[in-house]
Amino acid sequence: MALRKYKPTTAGTRWRIGNAYVEITTSEPEKSLLAPKKSTGGRNVSGRRTTRYMGGGHKHKYRLVDFKRDKKDIEATVASIEYDPNRTAFIALLHYADGEKRYILAPNGLEVGAKVISGDAVAPELGHALMMKNMPLGTNVHNIEMQPGQGGKLARSAGSSAQLTNKEEKYAILKMPSGELRKVLIKCYATVGVVSNSDHSLQSMGKAGRNRWKGIKPRTRGVAMNPVDHPMGGGEGRASGGQPRSRTGQFSRGLKTRTKGKGSDKLIIQRSNGKKLAK
Repeated sequence: MALRKYKPTTAGTRWRIGNAYVEITTSEPEKSLLAPKKSTGGRNVSGRRTTRYMGGGHKHKYRLVDFKRDKKDIEATVASIEYDPNRTAFIALLHYADGEKRYILAPNGLEVGAKVISGDAVAPELGHALMMKNMPLGTNVHNIEMQPGQGGKLARSAGSSAQLTNKEEKYAILKMPSGELRKVLIKCYATVGVVSNSDHSLQSMGKAGRNRWKGIKPRTRGVAMNPVDHPMGGGEGRASGGQPRSRTGQFSRGLKTRTKGKGSDKLIIQRSNGKKLAK
């Protein structure tokens, strides 16, 4: 991916660092793979606001992305690499040999004209989807299933991937993007490669209006509110508000929010902070 730094011809472009979109090959999505996406503005079915700081934004449609990769042993050709307004990664349009079209998450380095395939006995090459038991150790994978046939759930955002570090009889051991070591059933499917648009986190909006285009409204700081409105509000002068916490009083630093005794704890070997779990 390439970044573009804009010349400061306006105040909004002075600090803007945007995506050059050099990988994108078309600006027109496949119409058969579009679905309507309604903007709620943070309102529920009764019209009452249940989520704050949402509203406005540009209209866009949802792209139907194939996370299951369940079209087995049929070769597909990459027709285009496209921008998706619903996610940080780019998507690739596949034309299958039988005429069907599908979107998948585009891995870094996938080009138009490349051939990809999914199946139990395919080679572990870029863009191919197969069971982790058939992959060599050290392979970087994304769009990883947590249950066979469920569809990819892990490592789907821009630039993310997990590394296959070991195999056991029943489980594959993955090093997650967070650094966590985790077991996943070895019969689960994953796609070879690193998700595209790896420099997404290095972009700079440049102006508040770009967030408004995304449907994000300005957020009021808790310390600027009154005590009746927020636990961090009130005080004489510019009070810090004490320990950072949410509007409902939940601490934002140091508080463990994971459910104790969760069933999948037995699948976690080592936390992202390096702490090994007692077995």
